[in-house]
Amino acid sequence: MSVIDYMAGLGVQAREASRLMMAASTAAKNNALLAIADAIEASRETIAVENARDLDNGRKSGLDAALLDRLELTPARIDGMIEGLQQVAALPDPCGEITGLKRRPSGIQVGKMRVPLGVVGIIYESRPNVTVDAASLCLKSGNATILRGGSEAIHSNQAIAKCICAGLLRAGLPENAVQVVETTDRAAVGELITMPQYVDVIVPRGGRSLIERISNDAKVSVIKHLDGICHVYIDDDADLEKAFNIALNSKTHRYGVCNAMETLLVSSVVAASILPKLADAYGEKGVELRGCAKTREFLPSVIEATDADWDTEYLAPVLSIRVVAGMDEAIDHIAAHSSGHTESIVTESYTKARAFLTRVDSSSVMVNASTRFADGFQYGLGAEIGISTDKIHARGPVGLDGLTSEKWIVLGDGEILA
Repeated sequence: MSVIDYMAGLGVQAREASRLMMAASTAAKNNALLAIADAIEASRETIAVENARDLDNGRKSGLDAALLDRLELTPARIDGMIEGLQQVAALPDPCGEITGLKRRPSGIQVGKMRVPLGVVGIIYESRPNVTVDAASLCLKSGNATILRGGSEAIHSNQAIAKCICAGLLRAGLPENAVQVVETTDRAAVGELITMPQYVDVIVPRGGRSLIERISNDAKVSVIKHLDGICHVYIDDDADLEKAFNIALNSKTHRYGVCNAMETLLVSSVVAASILPKLADAYGEKGVELRGCAKTREFLPSVIEATDADWDTEYLAPVLSIRVVAGMDEAIDHIAAHSSGHTESIVTESYTKARAFLTRVDSSSVMVNASTRFADGFQYGLGAEIGISTDKIHARGPVGLDGLTSEKWIVLGDGEILA
């Protein structure tokens, strides 16, 4: 079978399943999520074996450390998948919620009902746990989904797909409500993003080149972010102990993730007090530092930062540092170089915190917290389907509400227009 025919077949099945999912009860969807969690728990060993195959193939093919980290399913990450399913099952079902119902002078009542998007296509690289995150959110929000993971995770994804199918069948829901693409042919992506008759929205999760390609070529609406160039600004009114911990955690907790800090901005008032301590801590963790001229006055051994550094998402143990005159200069730098993902200020000044929240135009803006919290799981969404830096429909971590829309409803009692 050609890739075109194969993907069209998935599309037909997804569209049929989406009609059934629109009418699925909350209980049935929750039962499916918990059944999938049980199936993953029972298949831990199989999933680990298949993931080891992918990791071995990845090392042989020369995948870098960041991609291998994303690919690995540790016991803790499998625990996270199970916990995510359980959390999504516990979340309120947004589907069918009616809001804003008002009676008009004509006698009719007009309001809005929250409804599924329909069929969601998700394209992602490396991280097989996304298979579960995406499936769980699409399922709970009443959508059908077609998942196309990276070829490097094919064995892991197929092992997880079997668990999802088993959970759907056990709950009496259509097994085609979640379909994981079985071919590694890259042409499958091109087909998935150009099937508006079957797919209602595309969510790409991966590197910039993948997302740019999908944004340029898709004939379907796209929910996306391109880069995660995240900033932490240490203000002159910062608690330096908090600042140290936040700056260290934001960068070194995990490197290959979109909510890791890539640029540290430090007020010149506190630079001499905080930068040497941070440099020692980063050095112990093997982080390469690149700094502006003022930074190098405090840290002479730091590599000189280039203009390109301020616009780079490293996804690696590399950090750029700039010393600024104060909050205004920090906000100007963020406006010029941020990708609109996540920014954080460390300050004890309520006035500055409020100003930062108001003036910084990113999808997540934080006060005295690590950028690593910019995540659907941490935000209480149970899991996330991705991060959106767009400003229409969904912004920031995209959970259940981001996978639904609203339609107008009208309730009457025989009214007609005169």
